[in-house]
This record gives sequence, C-alpha cells and structure tokens, in this order.
Amino acid sequence: MPSSISRKELIKKFRSLGFSGPFSGGRHQFMIKGQKKIRIPNPHRTSDIHISLIKEILRQAGISNEEWDNV
Repeated sequence: MPSSISRKELIKKFRSLGFSGPFSGGRHQFMIKGQKKIRIPNPHRTSDIHISLIKEILRQAGISNEEWDNV
C-alpha cells in the first residue's frame, strides 16, 4: 500500500469494489454499497490523501488491506 493516494484514485478503487457514487452530502461526498456508506475526503489541491486516513476509511467500510491491494 502506498503512503498516499489521490482522491481520483481512491474513488476509482472504491468503484472497482462495487461502491457507487460519489454523491453530494452535507460537508463531504459519499459512496454507497448496499447498506454501507463511506465519506470521501474533500479534494486537496496540492496533496494526496495520507495512508492513515485511507486505512480508517477502509476499516469503516469493512475492506481488508489485501482486498484493497488486489483491486
């Protein structure tokens, strides 16, 4: 797993895992798959999303590191 990832790549990977979206929400956009709903970080102009935040999103979505790496 890389140390960071772009928002565009994050969305692409979640779509590969069967999530749809992103959809507009209150403060953040979100993606859904069945009953699971995950918030997507807002765009960062100069930096990618750090691995610690990606791991937290994966934990909340119930996605293992192995599953994420295989997408």
